[in-house]
Amino acid sequence: MKKLLIANRGEIAIRIARAAGEIGVATVTIYAEDDGQSAHVGQGDETVALQGRGASAYLDIEAVVAAGVGSGCDAVHPGYGFLSENPAFAEAVEAAGMTFVGPTVEALSAFGDKAKARALAQANDVPVLAGLSQAISEDEARDFFQQHAAGGILLKAIAGGGGRGMRIVKSGDELYDAYTRCVSEAKAAFGDGSLYA
Repeated sequence: MKKLLIANRGEIAIRIARAAGEIGVATVTIYAEDDGQSAHVGQGDETVALQGRGASAYLDIEAVVAAGVGSGCDAVHPGYGFLSENPAFAEAVEAAGMTFVGPTVEALSAFGDKAKARALAQANDVPVLAGLSQAISEDEARDFFQQHAAGGILLKAIAGGGGRGMRIVKSGDELYDAYTRCVSEAKAAFGDGSLYA
């Protein structure tokens, strides 16, 4: 690995740039139109502006891969959140001739989608907590809460990680707000608002 595209922002990108620098790997940072003044922008050896604002710019697989190819990168590090658990992103990186620094496409397909990961665990007799593995509606979340209200439930983004799109619900009164916030966070961070309980 000679040149690494850091497909993330903020502290995550800064830490990756520092680590890569310590081992002599050149880095390219990316930034959305509204992140031009962010601290991570100056941390790479080069920087590439993305079209768009906010999280959606970092979720644009085609644009992020093009930034890597256009800057001559041979590898891409996704950090965490955004596209880090997206098998289509890892596949696009590899199809463009770069190395994806992270799990294989197969592992991401099995574990990046929390519902699939849970089903795989159950199929292999791995104990799991009571839960609804498929994408659920607010009504399904409410029904599940009523069945398991003793200790509360956890709503979690299917496509996510890093604590985004996740809320503990301890009372029925909290459910609507928790569900709405989880969906909103999951859409913003991962491009998919699907939740499980």
